[in-house]
Amino acid sequence: MPTKRDYYEVLEVERGAEVSAIKAAYRKKARQYHPDVNKETDAEERFKEVQEAYEVLSDDQKRARYDRFGHEGMNGGNGGFPGGMGQDPFGGFGDIFDVFFGGAGGGQRRGGPQRGADLRYDLEITLEEAYSGIEKTIRIPRVETCDTCKGSGAAAGSRPETCGMCSGQGQVRRMQNTILGTIQSLVTCPQCNGRGETVKNPCADCGGQGRTRKQRDIVVSVPPGVDNDMQMPLRGQGESGAFGGPAGDLYVFFHLKEHELFEREGLDLFTHLPLTFSQAALGDNIPVPTISGEKGGITVPEGTQPGRRFRLRGLGMPDVRDKSRRGDLHVVVTVQVPTKLSDKERELIRQLATLRGEKPGETPAPISENKGFFARLKEAFTGQED
Repeated sequence: MPTKRDYYEVLEVERGAEVSAIKAAYRKKARQYHPDVNKETDAEERFKEVQEAYEVLSDDQKRARYDRFGHEGMNGGNGGFPGGMGQDPFGGFGDIFDVFFGGAGGGQRRGGPQRGADLRYDLEITLEEAYSGIEKTIRIPRVETCDTCKGSGAAAGSRPETCGMCSGQGQVRRMQNTILGTIQSLVTCPQCNGRGETVKNPCADCGGQGRTRKQRDIVVSVPPGVDNDMQMPLRGQGESGAFGGPAGDLYVFFHLKEHELFEREGLDLFTHLPLTFSQAALGDNIPVPTISGEKGGITVPEGTQPGRRFRLRGLGMPDVRDKSRRGDLHVVVTVQVPTKLSDKERELIRQLATLRGEKPGETPAPISENKGFFARLKEAFTGQED
């Protein structure tokens, strides 16, 4: 059996990492190894490994137990005590602890109706789709109730029979002699695995399990205004339950693709508008693109400086919880400097510089080109806004 990797190593986080850092690392890794995105042969195993690591490290109690005992502490069969998978640290006293502390013999019928597993799907959408809302069809691999036997596990014309070993109880009594005397405990029936029934003539399609794995297409109604990492629960769309148990849920997590024109922050959108030197100096009426396709525009006053910000109210993103509320569109202007000049243009600019009293060699402090577009927008917010 291959050695399990350290959960912190799987998510690439430090042992003292905050929950927010663990969550961020999980989102990154989950998207990297999701089988629908990553077609490498080991992607599915890596995806499961990431999910397992996050399940432990995002839970304070499980994380504390893992930090103390490692992977052995995650073995439910030994109650979280160190000692290895399947090993009982108390030797022959294991059944005594089962009786008093709810272990395998603690009286629970393990094979009764069981709720199906919850599933997660990461759905990538465009900013336009997030703005208007859309219906998306996604394909989910999941375990479903067998259509042939309707979940009974028995072939047509037959039906499950009451287990002769446990008389349908799903449990049998076990007697064990210990130094404290004879101990009686209840254990899962080995013949029916706790189901209380046996299938002598199993269904050919599911092999008597009552469930099969299928690919299912599900329509997701994406509401207007969804943002990154928002999730939508689809009740009952997870895996089917075993032995007549309820189905689990499907959780759809939304991820927005990067847009070539707009950056999003909450309900607000940000874009930049390039102006020519003459437009910035003389002023102009400029049309502005909007995410909705509505007609938008700004009046650029004479002498507009690079970085000046204009606000177009109500042309941002809708609020997913309040349809009447919308964010704003922020437009930050930049000035395009011509790179090629004719002799005539060069001479006219020299004349302009002379008229303005500018002298050769006197230049403003250089502006850093190392900052990203969104960082420059942030800096522009402290400036003038119209």
